[in-house]
Amino acid sequence: MTNNSVSSTARVLGAGLRALLVLTLVCGVLYPLAVTGVAQALFHDKANGSEIEDSGGRVVGSSLIGQRYDLPLKDGEESPAPDLKWFQPRPSNGLGSNSVNTQYSLILSGATNRSGDNKELVQWVTDAKAAVVKDNSTPTYQVKPADVPADAVTSSGSGLDPDISPAYAELQVHRVAERNNLDVKEVEGLVADHTTGRLLGFMGEPRVNVLKLNTALRDLTRG
Repeated sequence: MTNNSVSSTARVLGAGLRALLVLTLVCGVLYPLAVTGVAQALFHDKANGSEIEDSGGRVVGSSLIGQRYDLPLKDGEESPAPDLKWFQPRPSNGLGSNSVNTQYSLILSGATNRSGDNKELVQWVTDAKAAVVKDNSTPTYQVKPADVPADAVTSSGSGLDPDISPAYAELQVHRVAERNNLDVKEVEGLVADHTTGRLLGFMGEPRVNVLKLNTALRDLTRG
């Protein structure tokens, strides 16, 4: 009886071990390799994080996550000033600071979680609009408060939106052209080239990916 019990236990343990090895091979090796192979073959860009490269082949970020473009933080400053030679993204405290990916660092994701009539939020938007008007006005181009689109003064729900509206991109053209010693028409052409229309012609809104636009701008200024 004892021998039969030991033999039965050994068979059960052996079957369990074989099942473990087979399932480990199938689920832990073969299946991941198959999924990875299909993803790399059919969806190479998305599988690798929708990376954006500059003209030199260096990865500068992802097209799915926004970035800030700020000057180095000065002594006494609580937050850095925007680097106005670049197109600026939507305002957000969640975006890592980056001037076309020098030391990109993602901080957090999330919205303000404040209602539309919240006094603090109203003040933020008011201050942001004044800053947009001031920063984007040039000796030959005056921005009016009515010209400032909503995405220039409000963050997205995630706080990580990589896109801005064509209206906000166009509002920044004169300032970017002046700061980079470029012709306005040349910068307008960059914006037009990097404007994506509605999906299938009716879904979503036209948009401009800020990282792609700034990467093209840097290539242009270096060329």
